[in-house]
Amino acid sequence: MQTRTEKKKPSTTKRMVIMLVLVGLLLLLLVGWNVGGRMAMKDAMSKMTQPPQTVSSTKAGRQEWQPQQSAVGTLRAARGADLAFEVAGLVTKVAVRSGSEVKQGDLLVQLLDADEQAQLQQLQAAAALAEVTFGRAKQQLAAQAVSKADYDTAAADLKAKQAAVAQQQAVIAKKQLRAPFSGRAGIVTLSPGAYVNPGAAVVTLQQLDPIYVDFFVPQRNLATLKVGQKTTLKLDAFPDRSFEGELSAINPKVDGDTRNVQVEVLVANPDKELTPGMFADVEVAVGTKESMLTLPQSAVTFNPYGETVFLVARSGKKDAQGKEEAPTAQQAFVTTGAKRGDQVAIVKGVEEGAEVVTSGQLKLKNGTPLVIDNSVQPPDQANPKPQEH
Repeated sequence: MQTRTEKKKPSTTKRMVIMLVLVGLLLLLLVGWNVGGRMAMKDAMSKMTQPPQTVSSTKAGRQEWQPQQSAVGTLRAARGADLAFEVAGLVTKVAVRSGSEVKQGDLLVQLLDADEQAQLQQLQAAAALAEVTFGRAKQQLAAQAVSKADYDTAAADLKAKQAAVAQQQAVIAKKQLRAPFSGRAGIVTLSPGAYVNPGAAVVTLQQLDPIYVDFFVPQRNLATLKVGQKTTLKLDAFPDRSFEGELSAINPKVDGDTRNVQVEVLVANPDKELTPGMFADVEVAVGTKESMLTLPQSAVTFNPYGETVFLVARSGKKDAQGKEEAPTAQQAFVTTGAKRGDQVAIVKGVEEGAEVVTSGQLKLKNGTPLVIDNSVQPPDQANPKPQEH
């Protein structure tokens, strides 16, 4: 007989069920706390307003646009040569000064020709005697005092002597360096007493008015170019000026290696400011003028996935104080066209008259409130010119 009542212990299964219920309640509490916190944070962030950003803006408008074919060219003289002697000799006279203007046929440099001049006088004397002999033979032939053979011999001797004189004059002429055309002489470093070898450049001569510009264009652009088209040149040496020219020739052969074609432009150079060898930015007016929608290039953000702009969206609504609500930024994709100066043509994506942000885009996203300040605007020139400060 049992003397005391033994208490019943809860079974193992019951203890496990109670533990699982407690753990489940704890997990539900944690999940509820996490979700509630996120909702509260999201609600708080939605109530926060974005700070306004100061930007500049402009209205998209149409402008007359002349299509241009741009290239980099090299200036070349209409006629230019490095002059040299055919024969060797000692310099006796330098008649040209560095940078001077010379006329065609002017003597530039003289070599020693005393021996040649003496020989010329001897040949001229022999030719003069042969001429007298021939005249006498001619008279005697008329009087039948000499035979026809003697007359022919005298005539042939005269021609031989005259040819010898002409040959010696040609030899003497090779001792004189004369200008083959009118132009400007280069820097002359030669002095009397110097010895020159045949073929060695003595002086450079360049005809500077007019002057040519050579440049190359891809073959795909060849159809837009025609002889007579107007061109504009800009050079680093004259940053505030432009020079007008005319397309004068197109090479009839396309380079087989580069698939480019050479083009020549003729430019008037009356002041001789342009010199051969200079580089020039060449713009050829191709086609007819068009009316294009333009924006400053600073208004367009160029990305790998496309070009975008920020439009200024105005709701027209008023707040509680009766003030018009601040405009907001609205991003839009655009299709751009050709560029000129500070401007870019907009083919698609922006309507005429739309207000577009021109600076401060890096701080913007859709819906950002804007403060418009146009006291300072980015450049928007079709033909910008350098400014000196």
